[in-house]
Amino acid sequence: MKNRWMNLVKCIAMAAAPIIITGCTAYGFVENKQKVKDVDVPGNYSLTKNLEGANESAFVLAFSGGGTRASALAYGVLLELRDTKGTVNGVPLCALDAVDTISSVSGGSFTSAYYGLYGDKIFEDFEDDVLRVNIEGRLIRRMYLNPLSWFNRWGRTEEAVKYYQKHIFHGATFADLKAKDGPLVVINASDLGNGVRFSFVQEYFDLFNSDIGSFPVARAVAASSCVPVLFDPIVVENYKGEKTKKTPAWLTRVRSAATLGNNAQLKMITHGVSSYFDDDDNDFVHFVDGGITDNLGLRALHDIVEMSGGASAFMAANSRRVIPTRMIFISVNASAKKETTINRSEKQPSIKQTMGSVTGIQMHRYNISTINLMEESIKSWVEELSTPGRPVKPYFIQVKFDDVKDPEEQAFLNEIPTSFNLTDEQVDALIKAGRELLRQNPTWRSLIAEFD
Repeated sequence: MKNRWMNLVKCIAMAAAPIIITGCTAYGFVENKQKVKDVDVPGNYSLTKNLEGANESAFVLAFSGGGTRASALAYGVLLELRDTKGTVNGVPLCALDAVDTISSVSGGSFTSAYYGLYGDKIFEDFEDDVLRVNIEGRLIRRMYLNPLSWFNRWGRTEEAVKYYQKHIFHGATFADLKAKDGPLVVINASDLGNGVRFSFVQEYFDLFNSDIGSFPVARAVAASSCVPVLFDPIVVENYKGEKTKKTPAWLTRVRSAATLGNNAQLKMITHGVSSYFDDDDNDFVHFVDGGITDNLGLRALHDIVEMSGGASAFMAANSRRVIPTRMIFISVNASAKKETTINRSEKQPSIKQTMGSVTGIQMHRYNISTINLMEESIKSWVEELSTPGRPVKPYFIQVKFDDVKDPEEQAFLNEIPTSFNLTDEQVDALIKAGRELLRQNPTWRSLIAEFD
């Protein structure tokens, strides 16, 4: 009976969607507030988080996109980190406590934001609040089975934001996130108009003359996971008409010849973020899924360090008095490689098959490019920070389905859809994979052996 009901819901949604999508004009609900002139709002959530008390390891996690599949895999890694114990300077410590930064996109942003807000409570409530909930079905019912929502001028995304606000993040803002004694959580989205990767931190909000402290975490997560067409973009206002011509100090530094040099990658990034401050046509900015510009959450980390002027400048900006002797990066990659049936027949592939293959090919190639960029960058940062008497050791650890040893288990994981409605069996398999892939990773094993 339940399956019949859900099939009816999906049929109604599919029938209503074209009418709603083509027949109504939606407007983005603007919730970012103008920054008070010359006043540093206490709730500002900044990249320059004070790390002067940090230990000798710079420990960073990156959570990829991929719906609940990504959320569950990242959660499994957090569980393994929690249960990995060691001793630092005679003090017992679990590996999770050493994490200072988490960068995330799309489905991974649910896990990062939840942990940032609730800390270890994630291990009590996250499965019931997110992983084992048919979020997809609940949103369909809110959007399509309630006739009042069909003609809502704010669009479908606002229903998702309301749900996330009430049932997952409970009205929390970035001021609340800052108040927690946890890692810096960098939630990333994509600017649909300019094609720029955007991080929800005060440095980027400064370009809008806006305060991120009062901005809801649920809205940032919605932007990070906002699949184009299916959902309307999250909109923020650029208060450029009210701001002075004073350029943010960090943007002035990035624009300098000394910082840019011949770095084509950095020049492209700088041009993109500068458009918010310089371009008179950018009155509003529309954010969609962060996976479009960085599906691994790694490019955000690269950009942050490079725009700071390099590893040494980044450490200085964060008031880190002691240069770390270890740079630890864990990339949790929930990208799946599904078997294609296109080449088994002379029959022309469907539009769905074609779009799926095109998207998969592009994402796979871009992910490889991102991994290569990070490997080169980490090597460069380590060389910059190392001294003859104090070398810095790099650890770049990848958690990905390719490394699952059991062929049947790997095939099962790769067939799990990019969805916010998974079965308990799929969730269990993902959590198990996250734990075991990290535990069995040779680089991770060599690292934790140093703390035994």
